Amino acid sequence: MKDKVKAVILVGGHGTRLRRLTYNTPKPMVPVLNMPFLEYVIRNLRGHNILDIILAQYYLAESMENYFGDGSKFGVKLRYVMEGSPRGTAGAVKNVEKYLDDTFLVLNGDIFHNCDFTNMVKFHHRHRAKATIALTPVEDPTIYGVVETDRRGKVKHFFEKPEPGEVSTNMINAGTYVLEPEVLQWIPPDTKYSFERELFPQMLTDDKPVYTYSFHNYWMDMGTAEKYLQLHRDLLSDKCDNHSLEKDVIIGDKCNIHSSAQFSGSVIIGDNCTFGRGVRLAGPVVIGPNCAIMEDAVIADSVVWDNVTMNTRAVIKSSVVANNCILGSDSYLVDAVLGDHVTVDEGCKLKPGARILPGGTVKDT
Repeated sequence: MKDKVKAVILVGGHGTRLRRLTYNTPKPMVPVLNMPFLEYVIRNLRGHNILDIILAQYYLAESMENYFGDGSKFGVKLRYVMEGSPRGTAGAVKNVEKYLDDTFLVLNGDIFHNCDFTNMVKFHHRHRAKATIALTPVEDPTIYGVVETDRRGKVKHFFEKPEPGEVSTNMINAGTYVLEPEVLQWIPPDTKYSFERELFPQMLTDDKPVYTYSFHNYWMDMGTAEKYLQLHRDLLSDKCDNHSLEKDVIIGDKCNIHSSAQFSGSVIIGDNCTFGRGVRLAGPVVIGPNCAIMEDAVIADSVVWDNVTMNTRAVIKSSVVANNCILGSDSYLVDAVLGDHVTVDEGCKLKPGARILPGGTVKDT
């Protein structure tokens, strides 16, 4: 990218829709293929030579700073700016105003996509826009913010979560914006304020040039456990642009795998894991580091985080299991989500769809 553009990543949310998984881990640090989600966002920005990045923080900020530091290890420069209280999408950017003196990007910290930032910024400058909103097509636009435009991409109307009869397009707000710094003067300070519901509609009312940039690459809002699991399915089946695995089974360092263990489909295993006799993994499966999977245990279509123990004949299917969980022998999970530090008793068969809060012991559901 010719012009030096800064980026603001909104990473302050509580991750409410992912709550079972985000009590102790902020959503941007939730692992995707055993790497913090935020690292993918930073790598994408770096690939477009956007190297000056500001993290607008509020909830569980310390873990991000501990992992990323000043950003030099990742080839970027990171600044961390804390909100005193939640201020919404636009209010969070207003809070970092002093660092923004030229065209800048804003990204939601929970959306996985491959938008071409270089072309988006060029489009923004070519149209002399004050704000440019990335749009992407979805099957069901009624759960998102729909944007209607003219032929040149200039915004005509916003519809936030419209009724089915109100939908005239499947192009939704993709949660990425290019903005000019003067836009910040229209955001009140120290106030909860939204781009989607307040700032952009007001800019239209005031006849400010708001444009859209459409892209059709992969896009996923990782806000729910179902979408989080679907993202892993897509990544492991090479459905995401520019993200493909070199081989079907990737095994980390210092793993101990019994010769009778069977792995099929796409599988990723972290460091220091142990797999006992007769273990079966049926991908897509991702297992974090320091896990112990005992004899005849089965994992299929699931994501397992760090330091999880599965005892003999335990089964996990189409589920997400967070850090430091223990599954008793002959326990059974399907379409389940376990928060951190959950123990599932021996022989316990969770009802499909179970969502278990962190801590404690599960005897039955």
